[in-house]
Amino acid sequence: MKAAVISAPGAVSIQTVDDPAPGPREVVIEVAACGLCGTDLHILQGEFAPSLPVVPGHEFAGTVVAVGTQVHELAVGDRVAADPSLYCNECHYCRLGRNNLCERYAAIGVTTSGAAAEFAVAPAANCVRLPDHIRTEDAALIEPLSCAVRGYDVLRTPMACHVLIYGSGTMGLMMLELAKRTGAATVDVLDINPQRLDTARELGCTHAAATADEIERPRGWDVVIDATGSERAIQDAIGRVARGGTYLQFGVADYAARATIEPYRIYNQEITITGSMAVLHSFERAADLFAAGVLDPDVFISHRFPLVDYAAALQQFQAGHGRKILVTP
Repeated sequence: MKAAVISAPGAVSIQTVDDPAPGPREVVIEVAACGLCGTDLHILQGEFAPSLPVVPGHEFAGTVVAVGTQVHELAVGDRVAADPSLYCNECHYCRLGRNNLCERYAAIGVTTSGAAAEFAVAPAANCVRLPDHIRTEDAALIEPLSCAVRGYDVLRTPMACHVLIYGSGTMGLMMLELAKRTGAATVDVLDINPQRLDTARELGCTHAAATADEIERPRGWDVVIDATGSERAIQDAIGRVARGGTYLQFGVADYAARATIEPYRIYNQEITITGSMAVLHSFERAADLFAAGVLDPDVFISHRFPLVDYAAALQQFQAGHGRKILVTP
């Protein structure tokens, strides 16, 4: 089969690799679409993936074309979206139910071959069937949505919060949609990209601006979310949290990124700083939300590239053009 392979930092190409075969509790999925994510850029930079080469791609959906000998809940022809998380279920954190902090954390498209390919392998337990009204290729949005759902699980925000989101790319827009549905009084969105801010306005944010100074909120925001991973944005965001408020690090920053905090302010104003890592007991709930129409795929998906143009798709994503970019083998 054809697959995109990151062979070394900065090096990606389309190669012919062996067709996958399912293990006893696995299925082979013919990939309908695979989404690009900031994690893929980190892998391209030589971060995250423990070793190269690797076939990237952890946001995907498709059709089951082969099942393992012990798979009974899925059949050939089923359309599914797949959670890429591969937990050991044995370490200290897995036993505590904190599987996303697994000491042996692994994931499809990060530590094992992913879905930037014609076919991908996934555990049957990680797959969710798609209802008839969902287009298979659109269901690649379920994985990033499940990360956003995990973010709101961490926040546990009360009703009528004032929310500020840094970044109106795919993840920032998903956090916007969830904020609206979890009882936020206002949801403001910041971005330096005017086109992305237009999308935030289209989705009904309260204010869209290039900087927080353009929005009148003298006491700050109850919830501040970084969905950029940008060191500069993170530093500004921490300073925008209101007394008793919460800052969520949701965007994936570079390993070398640093931010300065004011310990006395955190103590004196009872500010919470927390993070949200990937998926935890949120994939099936995200699939239910997606089926219920929480996201409009025609708004969220801006570009679809053929697999042979995977490198060009990555370049466009890295340049910040568009919203969710899908690769369609």
